[in-house]
Amino acid sequence: MIRLSLVLLAVCAACFGQVSQAEKKEGFRPLFDGRTLNGWDGDPRLWSVRGGVIVGTTEGVELTDNTFLISRHTFGDFVLRTEVKLRNHNSGIQFRSEALPNWVVRGLQADLAEGNWWGSIYDEKGKRGVIVNGWQGKAEKVVRPGDWNDYEIACQGDLIQLRVNGLLTAELRDSSKTSGILALQLHRGPAMQVEFRNIRLRELK
Repeated sequence: MIRLSLVLLAVCAACFGQVSQAEKKEGFRPLFDGRTLNGWDGDPRLWSVRGGVIVGTTEGVELTDNTFLISRHTFGDFVLRTEVKLRNHNSGIQFRSEALPNWVVRGLQADLAEGNWWGSIYDEKGKRGVIVNGWQGKAEKVVRPGDWNDYEIACQGDLIQLRVNGLLTAELRDSSKTSGILALQLHRGPAMQVEFRNIRLRELK
């Protein structure tokens, strides 16, 4: 029974690193293999893989700044899709951003927070704050608190669009930075946890 459970767990983990046949035809590829953090860099105290899911948690660790799991590659024009589950507090997905020392990131963020900010575009470590509020009257209608939510970020030229569970929540024309890293956020403050799975990306020409 134990051996069977381990086999099933391994199969389950592998599934989360795969892309559907339909998305493969569109040109999507996985950015997370479902087993390891290969291709990503972050504080090993905070990030791990459990059952095919990237788990970020600050339990037992006090942060002096927001911290990130950072992609080792940069992207310009793309469509990124992932599933996110937020237990509490605040997280987000950086895109076209800049990696700073000690796993800190600066740039645009697809925001998400406990009871707020899902579907919004935020300027992390910048001066613009919330650039587009995609929560009020939009994402607040479709978010599933404490459960898995689909998040899509599409960037082509200066056009940026965010979708939460299929709903367009934010649209922005911004040419301040047309390429950069992706990153997943853990916010300083109360002990928190966020999970990501099925991270896949299609680069646009």
